Amino acid sequence: MELIINHRRRTFHPAPPSLETVIRQELDRSTKGIAVAVNNQVIPKANWADTPLREADQILIITATQGG
Repeated sequence: MELIINHRRRTFHPAPPSLETVIRQELDRSTKGIAVAVNNQVIPKANWADTPLREADQILIITATQGG
């Protein structure tokens, strides 16, 4: 399965069963402070495990940062 994550094409074999699986593979840290959108629709963290993905879905992962 090919997905576009933060504007980069990624290929997954086998296809990930859910959005949560992709997020855990992409991040090497806690998911605290993370917002995720699939095809420009924000997905609440509570729904990540239940969100299936389709070929060529566009996923945007945004991490909150501190600063001033």
